[in-house]
Amino acid sequence: MQRPYNFSAGPAAIPTEVLEQAAAEMLDWHGCGMGVMEMSHRGKEFVSICEQAEADLRELLAVPAQFKILFMQGGGLAENAIVPLNLSRAATVDFVVTGSWSQKSYKEARKYAAEVNLVASGEDGDFISLPNPAHWQPSRGASYLHICSNETIHGVEFHELPDLQALGSDAPLVIDFSSHVASRPVDWSRVGLAFGGAQKNIGPAGLTIVIVREDLLGHALAICPSAFDYKVVAEHGSMYNTPPTWGIYIAGLTFQWLKRQREGDASGVAAMELRNIAKAELLYNAIDQSPFYVNKVAANCRSRMNIPFFLCDETRNDAFLAGAKARGLLQLKGHKSVGGMRASLYNAMPLAGVEALVAYMHDFAQQHA
Repeated sequence: MQRPYNFSAGPAAIPTEVLEQAAAEMLDWHGCGMGVMEMSHRGKEFVSICEQAEADLRELLAVPAQFKILFMQGGGLAENAIVPLNLSRAATVDFVVTGSWSQKSYKEARKYAAEVNLVASGEDGDFISLPNPAHWQPSRGASYLHICSNETIHGVEFHELPDLQALGSDAPLVIDFSSHVASRPVDWSRVGLAFGGAQKNIGPAGLTIVIVREDLLGHALAICPSAFDYKVVAEHGSMYNTPPTWGIYIAGLTFQWLKRQREGDASGVAAMELRNIAKAELLYNAIDQSPFYVNKVAANCRSRMNIPFFLCDETRNDAFLAGAKARGLLQLKGHKSVGGMRASLYNAMPLAGVEALVAYMHDFAQQHA
């Protein structure tokens, strides 16, 4: 029986194979007599789960050896405080604001950094395009420059990470990649730190992934809690405090699922990128070719993961959502701050789900023309 297609922006769909394996292992993981939620985080069983998850993530994202992978808690929102607590050095930090999430990050950093410089912003244009890096104005000697590389609410995405050195900045680039982690490769030569909540492309809410270059460790402000000090967390192998064990386990199963994916000659994250491009193009084409729907985001920075769209006649929104639910197409209502609709096409969303959505959109338009 086909499960409904879940287009939620997060917590989001998890691959069916992963859910089935977790269900089979719920009461007894590999014959040890315990489920993962019951294990000591320091016991050999869970330590093996955690080490395998970290190794698989490093392989999938081709994370260089000089980066530490940390499993933390608090979600991306908490990292808005934890990053400046670790990296600001009570000096100036730079921000590029491209939507709701980077705007939250910018405001939170002002509590901890001596100065927060707004390098560029897309707010005047309603966050439907990205500021051209050629016009950015990074500050000299900034501790880091922060971007959200995919804005979940507004649907804009950096398809290529900015090269800060080419802009005359030697600041490390910090990226919030919560909503596109593992959907495409990462150019680590341009990144100092990347963080993301797991609940979009990796697993359940409760786990946060931080990937940080080693030279950025050891500079936390005195007020930084020990459990949030990246150096402390790294030295303890993400076990300084009790980690989100269930989230790490499900993430590990998802990483193994990702490693099994193939698309032509591509595998893993490279295969997922090809699929994600195909899914996004299918939905964007359906929107653009219909007078019934509209997407307002500039074509050169449209998100592959989160696609907001509007009915040209918004009095039909409730009917659209009711009809979608009846056809097994769930969680399509847009974020309350922008309205309309939103389809999130994370890795777990198959092409068949997007095809079903496009078919429904066509039928709905025909019925209400």
